[in-house]
Amino acid sequence: MEKFVIDGGVPLSGTVTPAGNKNAALPILAASVLTAAEVVIRNVPRIRDTEAMIELLELLGVTVDWRGEHEVALCAAGVTADAVVDPDVAEKIRASFLLAGPLLARFGAAVMPPPGGDVIGRRRLDPHLDAFRALGARDSIADGQIVLRAPVGGLRAGDVFMDEPSVMATENALMAAALTPGETIIGNAASEPHVQDLARMLVHMGARIIGIGSNVMRISGVAELGGCTHDVGPDHIEIGSFMAMAGMTGGELRIKDTDPGDLRMIMLVFERLGLHSELDGLDLLVPGGQDLAVARDHGGHTAKVQDGPWPQFPADLTSIAVALATQSRGQVLIHEWMFESRLFFTDKLVSMGANILIADPHRALVTGKTPLSAQRVESPDIRAGMAVLLAALCADGRTEIGNIRQIDRGYERIDERLRALGARIERVPIDGPSPVGAR
Repeated sequence: MEKFVIDGGVPLSGTVTPAGNKNAALPILAASVLTAAEVVIRNVPRIRDTEAMIELLELLGVTVDWRGEHEVALCAAGVTADAVVDPDVAEKIRASFLLAGPLLARFGAAVMPPPGGDVIGRRRLDPHLDAFRALGARDSIADGQIVLRAPVGGLRAGDVFMDEPSVMATENALMAAALTPGETIIGNAASEPHVQDLARMLVHMGARIIGIGSNVMRISGVAELGGCTHDVGPDHIEIGSFMAMAGMTGGELRIKDTDPGDLRMIMLVFERLGLHSELDGLDLLVPGGQDLAVARDHGGHTAKVQDGPWPQFPADLTSIAVALATQSRGQVLIHEWMFESRLFFTDKLVSMGANILIADPHRALVTGKTPLSAQRVESPDIRAGMAVLLAALCADGRTEIGNIRQIDRGYERIDERLRALGARIERVPIDGPSPVGAR
């Protein structure tokens, strides 16, 4: 077990390149099961969640060959119909359930153990099951696992309509439909950048998909998919985290090789919180020394930040927005529309000096700017952990953050990369002494 020890109050400046999108890499890795041909995936983030997914694939019988630090070749020719999804590894990540669509489509059956993941509120599996049923599958429960079976002859193309635009359910439906001959229509589909990235990979493998980036997609599936080489896109959530870090510490930052189309709403909402940024080609620039102030709505009304399905503000950046708001003069209502437990982490920020009033499980009123002071805190989930880390970087004194494996699930070598920007941060054993200087 390890912890981060951070001496805060230093402006972080320099240049950083974002890692590959975690939420794209996970379904893209799972999609390798759709074919017996080799799939090469580049720009894979080396984080705990992708490591867990690759471990699941290896246990299924997928051959894994790392050809570079972030490039992996996968071949699922050895996977058979009786392959078992390991329940102990599946419990580590929510994305383990993304293997259901590929296994069901290719082999006609899938036995899925309960997935793990962040405890940020109820996360329904019903949209996944509804999608599979629309393609002709039957589902049942046996020994606590979900058993999925396709009809005789395999899944049938059909009309899938989501009762909510679930990202992972859309991805499962996309993968299943890609290996189901005929046209499948997915309505009320999620359209986040990571869903788009998966869809583009499936096109490279031989499926035909119309409507990528919209909430209605038409998939012309095929009986057999081929291999491909695919590059995972940059992680817009990590980019947003670095933007907030620069604003909160007062540093000047250049974020290289972004996808500007993925950043429009993030830039707009952060501008509302007083953080200005600008594009320079594919690079994003955050000027240093900004005096952050919340922009009130027309008529002097309290500003509001509300997340929602793409292209609205990403739910995965809501915790980061809360942290940023603590360092911006004024008042803002943060409305976490999607998950009823995500805002509970704010007690960590309050203990550091933040002025946050929890109105209900979905809403928090943040009043800034408040000076933050060091504390000993725990990381409850990936994004809340990063929010607390950002607070520690601008806090006065030495903060210790435990349970950092949660942060490691979503951010690659974050301590090393922050040190390159000037942060005083060290990773130390949980029972070991704190370093004399966190450098």
